[in-house]
Amino acid sequence: MPIDIKEYIDPQTFEKIKAFSEDKETPFLVIDTAIVESHLENLINAFPYAEIFYAVKANPAVEILSLFKNKAVNFDIASIYELDRVLSLGISPDRISYGNTIKKSRDIRYFYEKGVRMYASDSEADIRNLAKAAPGSRIYVRILTEGTLTADWPLSRKFGCQADMAMDLIILAKDLGLEPYGISFHVGSQQRDIGAWDAAIGKVKVIFERLQKEDGITLEMINMGGGFPASYITKANELETYADEITRFLTESFGENLPKIILEPGRSLISDAGVLVTEVVLIARKSRTALNRWVYTDVGKFSGLIETIGEAIKYPIYAGKKGEMEEVILAGPTCDSADILYEDYKYSLPLNLAISDRLYWLSTGAYTNTYSSVEFNGFPPLAAYFI
Repeated sequence: MPIDIKEYIDPQTFEKIKAFSEDKETPFLVIDTAIVESHLENLINAFPYAEIFYAVKANPAVEILSLFKNKAVNFDIASIYELDRVLSLGISPDRISYGNTIKKSRDIRYFYEKGVRMYASDSEADIRNLAKAAPGSRIYVRILTEGTLTADWPLSRKFGCQADMAMDLIILAKDLGLEPYGISFHVGSQQRDIGAWDAAIGKVKVIFERLQKEDGITLEMINMGGGFPASYITKANELETYADEITRFLTESFGENLPKIILEPGRSLISDAGVLVTEVVLIARKSRTALNRWVYTDVGKFSGLIETIGEAIKYPIYAGKKGEMEEVILAGPTCDSADILYEDYKYSLPLNLAISDRLYWLSTGAYTNTYSSVEFNGFPPLAAYFI
């Protein structure tokens, strides 16, 4: 069955994007900034007690950053390059957190010299680097969380540490002259199990209580990361449901006087605003009796769709043709056998789909053009337009 486009984007908005796209050569991304603003407003209304730190890595376009500059938004930064871009727009360093736990000592010094005073960490070596390169700064320690089976794009194992080590790091930070500020976690991007926040908040509560009771350290902040959903084929609850449940989890653990709460949304603010416009390059069968056609598009894993690895993120795809549908295998244009987008999960596309027809990939505003390679097979990076 074809997708019902109304489930993912307002039809009038789609027609506006489609009309804008008609004279442009594919592939390219179009982002409607009005949708970004609407999603931000919804998030602020859902979590009125939280501070928003936009995860710049989701889409660092100047057009997005400039929009957020004049809103009640701060910025979660992953590198010196993101920092330079944000600061170049006149955004003050007190609105910035260095959220990457994996960083060079000289990069920490660079952030510190630019005025940034809030840093994430999850290891002893990094805490010691922070004490030397960013003396007196606020530190929050990231803990490991569960939820890998229910997040479409898990963020476990590489980041964070166990709760007992987190407490050791907080104590070490204090001993080295840093300011212990809080605990952070991330339950996984596109997390569909709201209970994952409950388990993480429970861990944080234990850490807060033990540090206060045993070491006299009072933490002030919980950074709950991101994880809120975009509108992909695999359904998730509405944002309001997430907010109601997470607020309940927080009040059950901390009462009415909550610590300072930080959210780091990226995907949930940006994805639904984007439409990736592509063209069918080739349609083929591998044998006379093959059940499925292969549809090759002019965008693939190496030109923006890296989150199709393991078929993790399933974007809604709209062909715009009517008629009989057929399950297909979707692949990208490069000379790399890894550039197969969907083979196990079968998309249904029109049987009359032809070479040079356009395919519209919905909910592609985040983690697409930023993942696009510089020059693999000579293809240029994915172009992006903002309307």
